[in-house]
Amino acid sequence: MFSPHVTVACIVHAENKFLVVEELINGIPFWNQPAGHLEANETLLEAAERELWEETGIKAQPQAFLKLHQWIAPDKTPFIRFLFLIEMEKTMDTAPQDDDIHCCHWLSAEEILNSQQLRSPLVAESIRCYLERRAYPLSILDSYGSLFAK
Repeated sequence: MFSPHVTVACIVHAENKFLVVEELINGIPFWNQPAGHLEANETLLEAAERELWEETGIKAQPQAFLKLHQWIAPDKTPFIRFLFLIEMEKTMDTAPQDDDIHCCHWLSAEEILNSQQLRSPLVAESIRCYLERRAYPLSILDSYGSLFAK
C-alpha cells in the first residue's frame, strides 16, 4: 500500500519578506518554510498552526490555501505537502520552540530563489506559488468524522 508522508508548510509573508527556518543537517545550514508532518487526530490547519508555532514561536492562522504538491525526495520518500499562506502586517521576532530549528530569517523572494541552501526544491517552488498570486479559500479543505467534531 502506498503511504506517503503527509506534511504541511506555511508561506509567511510580511513587508515584502518571507520567513524561513534554518536547520542544521550534519552541521550544514538549510532553509525551509515552517513545515512538518500531520499528526494523528489533527486537521491540516491545526498542523500548520502547530508547526508554525514550534518552528518560529509565532502564533498565527493560515488565511488561504496555495497548493498541494506531490513530491518524491531523492531518497525515494514520497510526500504530499499542503501549502498555506499567512500574510502579516509586519515582520516579527522569532523564538523557535523546536530544537531542530537553529534560527529564522526574513528574506526576499530573490534571496530564497537564488539560494544554494534550500532543504528541497519545494522551498523555491512554494515561493513561486506565492508569486503567481493564486490562493484558494480554506473552505476547500474539510475534516469529517467524530475525531474532528468540535
